[in-house]
Amino acid sequence: MTVPYVLLILGALAAATAPRLLGRADWPEREPVLALWVWQCVVAAVLLCCVSALTLTASAAWSQVRGHVFAFAPRGVVEAYALSEYGQGAGALAVLLALGGAWTAAMLTREVRAARTRRRRRAAELRARAPRLPGETVPPGERLVVLEDPRSDAWWLSGADPQLVITTAALSRLKGRQLDAVLEHEQGHARARHHVLLHWAGALAGGFPQVPVFAAFRDQVHHLVELAADDTASRRVGRRNTALALVQLNEERGVFGPGPAPLAAVPGRVSRLLDPAPRLPLARRVRLTACALLVPAVPLVVAFGPGIGALA
Repeated sequence: MTVPYVLLILGALAAATAPRLLGRADWPEREPVLALWVWQCVVAAVLLCCVSALTLTASAAWSQVRGHVFAFAPRGVVEAYALSEYGQGAGALAVLLALGGAWTAAMLTREVRAARTRRRRRAAELRARAPRLPGETVPPGERLVVLEDPRSDAWWLSGADPQLVITTAALSRLKGRQLDAVLEHEQGHARARHHVLLHWAGALAGGFPQVPVFAAFRDQVHHLVELAADDTASRRVGRRNTALALVQLNEERGVFGPGPAPLAAVPGRVSRLLDPAPRLPLARRVRLTACALLVPAVPLVVAFGPGIGALA
């Protein structure tokens, strides 16, 4: 039963050490898109370790599962895994891992349903506050909704009919290309489908709060997607306009004053835009991308290693 144990140890090591290693690194703020990729690869590796261990232990415990998993494998491949030596503990471990998988699916389903409920509620509130006039039609591709509100705010309402909502107070405060910066920021979220990544991160952290990598993944995703959207806007309209747009939207909320604020990360985002650190050299970005891709490849090599060795 060596392979499942190795897989679980690898998964536990990745879950425990990755948040510390990435937390000490100074490059994620400079390369948020690359950092998101690295985090996804680490989480994928942890999940692959669990799924592979589940597959092997279930194959050892139940012949029906083994028949499906190794249906097209030569006899030598099955013998290489020595499934008959796993013992009665294989069934208990398989059940435990299966329960973890079912819990993950349940948490993801809950997260998606909660997001849909929030989206429908916000859409209903938007229709109530900005109803269409009798006979009014929305031109194809028209996604901007101006909402009468004394507070400066802007957000992207996803769904079958996505819309960008901006308040009249925000329009009065945003000058020049600052409005373009807000539009590009929100559309950057939509184009990159950041909401899907946020759902996954929230589901894993909510389902397994005791696993450090999932909690760190959720926190970092929330931060990094904002930095990535800031960079998208700054490439279109410039860093200064993007920074000024952040200031105009959030200044009245007290985030730049003394004391804690719910949007405490905004001053750091503004400073990052006004005084940007240089990007990583292309060669280092390529190396980090390749190394991140190798992380989920390790559990695959461990899981398929005995079978590949038997075929060689």
